[in-house]
Amino acid sequence: MESSSAANAAEESTNSHQDLESSATDTVVQYVVLRRDLINTWPLGSVVTQGCHASVAAIWSHKDDAHTLFYCSPSNLDSMHKVTLEVKGEAQILNLSEKLKTAGIAHKLWIEQPENFPTCLATKPYPKSFVSSYFKKLKLCK
Repeated sequence: MESSSAANAAEESTNSHQDLESSATDTVVQYVVLRRDLINTWPLGSVVTQGCHASVAAIWSHKDDAHTLFYCSPSNLDSMHKVTLEVKGEAQILNLSEKLKTAGIAHKLWIEQPENFPTCLATKPYPKSFVSSYFKKLKLCK
């Protein structure tokens, strides 16, 4: 039993190492998705703040994840990659969150309080090739 556990631990360590090696060749990225209706009606700083909240919450909630550790490592702090996209409004952000949840893509849907409505979402860091297909129909936020 112990040798089986040791073998499993060694295999998990190897897999994590291989995942991180593939991350080095496949950019690790965090996606942030904002609501266009809020961008058009709220002060820009308020919308940016919502994205920051979601980004930090997604990273902190997955702080022990191998891709998050890689993304936030001292050697990568000055070269983080984020893609900021937009959806039309509340219905679209909720639909995207459900789609990601169904696919097992870890993310934080930021719910502004005390208003209690969704403003944006952010994924945990992932290799771009792993998650980009979920965002290909969205527009870059400009």
